[in-house]
Amino acid sequence: MNLRPTPRQRRSVTALLLLSVALAGGCKELPSNPGASGPSGSAGMGSTGPGSAAPGTPSATPGGPSATPSAPGGTSAPGGGGDPTAPAGTKPPTSSGGWITIDPAAQAAATRAFFARTPKPITGNPVRVAEFNVGCTTSHHNNDDPIVLPGLVGASHNHTFWGNKSTNAKSTAESLRASAPTTCNSPQDRSAYWVPTMMQNGKVVDPKDVTVYYGSRLKDPSKTQPFPFGFRMVVGDAKNQVDTPDKQGNHFWCAGIGGEVGRSADGTFPVCAPTAHIVRQITFPDCWDGKHLDSPDHKAHVANGDHTGACPKSHPVPIPSVSFVIGYPLSANTNGITLSSGTSFSMHADFFNAWDDDALASRVRNCLNQKAKCNSAGNF
Repeated sequence: MNLRPTPRQRRSVTALLLLSVALAGGCKELPSNPGASGPSGSAGMGSTGPGSAAPGTPSATPGGPSATPSAPGGTSAPGGGGDPTAPAGTKPPTSSGGWITIDPAAQAAATRAFFARTPKPITGNPVRVAEFNVGCTTSHHNNDDPIVLPGLVGASHNHTFWGNKSTNAKSTAESLRASAPTTCNSPQDRSAYWVPTMMQNGKVVDPKDVTVYYGSRLKDPSKTQPFPFGFRMVVGDAKNQVDTPDKQGNHFWCAGIGGEVGRSADGTFPVCAPTAHIVRQITFPDCWDGKHLDSPDHKAHVANGDHTGACPKSHPVPIPSVSFVIGYPLSANTNGITLSSGTSFSMHADFFNAWDDDALASRVRNCLNQKAKCNSAGNF
């Protein structure tokens, strides 16, 4: 008599064993498609930290971003894994599928603390525009991108950085804040800013100057609040290589006396008068979902104000409108210009917040909320 089990019998026994193990140990839900749905209040909750996202997403990359949100009106970060000064009951940000979720209770407390600040009385006769700025110069170049490709050294096209001198593929909010040197004129601003490198006939062309404006394009700027520590975002599309259908995709223009006097041979860049130079302005969204430091595409957690001049319901929190105004030392000779990401239409920009909390909060409260133009020191 043959007692050896048949292949069919072996498969049945195996299936029964697996079912027994599953019932004993409980079942775990498989992660959903990263980024398939928009932000929700539960996004990222239950994760153990930024490294818990599904492999292949930016936040799952070794050396990827980590950040602890801090109170806009304070100097220490609430929450934060292992921070002995952190208030009890706060939690570090969690990551799931590229969504980096902050602790809602800590953020609510930070918002209350910010709006409890008494604005500095306006003196003199400032221009009634909600704005302050930092002036910067180029810091360095590398093929890194700590937002899109965190931890992957040399994996990106070349970038031109200003602000924090330490910025590289392994930068985190904590490492940026711990590194004091900056090429911007506000030492309390340790943020990282970058764009694709401009080249002319293969040679790098660095900006002659950069001004980073923080303002408000909303009808009522009084509710604008600071970015949480570690907040990051990207604007533009490095993959876009052609003009938009309305022919408004190329926004390089000539600043100075004489302005534009012609076009480059390929028609993509202006030719400036000898007394003018090429400028590019890049503006980020000014509304936030209030829940995430980042999102899978680094854009979905922010949005622009709607046609009424207010933030949409999906992104109800007004934040400063960051704008880079980049001046390049080129005027009449604009032939052969490219970006490291491709054509002029691939221009994009990245912002990684590492401001000192109190310095940023005072500027937002005094200048933006009161609709007054301030200088780089935050004074009227």
